[in-house]
Amino acid sequence: MPASVWQKSSYCAQGNSCVHVAAPTPGTVSLTESSDPTGAILRTTPAAWAAFVRTLKENRAQG
Repeated sequence: MPASVWQKSSYCAQGNSCVHVAAPTPGTVSLTESSDPTGAILRTTPAAWAAFVRTLKENRAQG
């Protein structure tokens, strides 16, 4: 697998509790935590990631 280019969440403050996202290969989205970026990596599909983000945005808008 090629090296992942991690992108930090735009909602991240100056701490170690940030989510990093990468798309190392077509059809794959990877997520990890900034406090241990080489530790556990969650992999999912772009469709599942989009549904997750959409749900978060909808819930945030509701209150």
